[in-house]
Amino acid sequence: MNLIGINIYAFTPTAHIIISMGLSVSIFIAVIYLGFENYGFNYFAMIMPGDSPMGLAIVLVMIEFVSQLAKAVSLGVRLAANITAGHLLFAILSGFSYIMVSSDLLITMVSIFPLLIILFITILEIAVAIIQAYVFAILCSIYVADALHIH
Repeated sequence: MNLIGINIYAFTPTAHIIISMGLSVSIFIAVIYLGFENYGFNYFAMIMPGDSPMGLAIVLVMIEFVSQLAKAVSLGVRLAANITAGHLLFAILSGFSYIMVSSDLLITMVSIFPLLIILFITILEIAVAIIQAYVFAILCSIYVADALHIH
């Protein structure tokens, strides 16, 4: 889905935060389901280790709860922010290049530099889209592995 936006007049679904957050929340629902399916209520053992004092139970549970929420939020926000930033950079530089090419003959001859920058940004945008898909997949697999192997 990240590479769809490279095409002209196309839309990248993962550039919207709601799509990216929907993907990340669905991953965390699956992670919690897998944890409960494999361990039952012993899945909560990852929230509070067995040898920790009971006086710290509330603090440890809150910290782990916030940590789990932060994983879900950061997974979605990272994807949406990186894709949006790349597309905005690409749109701004494309508009700049179009204005330079269409303005004057002398400037058109000199405007090979902005076109080369656009080519470089296109290659960079393709690389960012592939890397972000890879990072999303790797983090999802790490979170699933954490649910399947508690300690």
